[in-house]
Amino acid sequence: MPSPKNFLITGGAGFIGSAFVAQAVARGDKVVVLDAFTYAGHRENLADVEGKYTLVEGNICDGPLVLRLLKEHAIDAVVNFAAESHVDNSIASPAAFIDTNIRGVYTMLEAARGYWNSLSGTAKWDFRFLQISTDEVFGSLGKTGKFSEQTPMHPNSPYSASKAAGDHLAGAWFHTYGLPAIVTNCTNKYGPRQFPEKLIPHMITSALAGKPLPIYGDGQNVRDWIHVEDHCRGVYLALTKGKPGEVYCFGGDAEKSNIDVVDTLCAILDELKPRADGKSYKEQKAFVPDRPGHDRRYAIDDRKAVTKLGFTREYTFENGIRDTVEWYLAHEEWRKTVTSKKAA
Repeated sequence: MPSPKNFLITGGAGFIGSAFVAQAVARGDKVVVLDAFTYAGHRENLADVEGKYTLVEGNICDGPLVLRLLKEHAIDAVVNFAAESHVDNSIASPAAFIDTNIRGVYTMLEAARGYWNSLSGTAKWDFRFLQISTDEVFGSLGKTGKFSEQTPMHPNSPYSASKAAGDHLAGAWFHTYGLPAIVTNCTNKYGPRQFPEKLIPHMITSALAGKPLPIYGDGQNVRDWIHVEDHCRGVYLALTKGKPGEVYCFGGDAEKSNIDVVDTLCAILDELKPRADGKSYKEQKAFVPDRPGHDRRYAIDDRKAVTKLGFTREYTFENGIRDTVEWYLAHEEWRKTVTSKKAA
């Protein structure tokens, strides 16, 4: 693949996509962002790279638009971050997840196939389509063991089922048509600019607003956490060093129960922004009925990414979570802006 590269990054105004855009711009790559600007996508997420990328507002279900962008910008690689991703929303209203995460992926793959077939020589050889996915497609683990690229899929929510379908489509377009597609499955992400419906930013924003900190069930559901910057570096490695048709898993080597994550956040907030009444933010914890079909534990074995791609992590959970809390404390206007958009 040539360097610098021409990327089409879908969902590039979202949490993970915007982090990848910033890394690509810093490398000198040419970036075209396609984003539908639903409640989770915000121009504010790209403020640090303003003027250094091309922005197109549109939907990945619009095949002619996607094909036009591929051709006009001589795209070397598509990175599909665009997705409906909140499990609770998928339980309440699954239709949008089927539309974006399945039909959208199909539309993107078909547009990419048409474009790829028009290429020749090294341009065709170097082209990549990278489908960003989740460890949730594998289902739930017991007390031991980890997911890997060989783990059979067993999704348990409308969200994870829709993502599993997208993964299968990408694999099928490689095996049937030869489209050089790669799939990455990653564990739970955290870091700056994550929309406040997710666990870590939701707890930070709720704590600062004096609201209850809702914890599902007994709080013992376990997740493996990776900083968004480390995840995006892994995605780039999959693009540049990965083999078409392969799947690569990325983990954070940081398994934490939900209650431990909340307690950690409360302790950091107690230190950095104490409550006016002198009490701990832990006083705001509130246990609520568990989510339907709530997976008990996720964890990723990413030895394949380490050995085949040279993947490493720069963040530990301890320094990454403190940096994250500090970012949210320093960006109150961002929190207010994106939360108000969701409410609207």
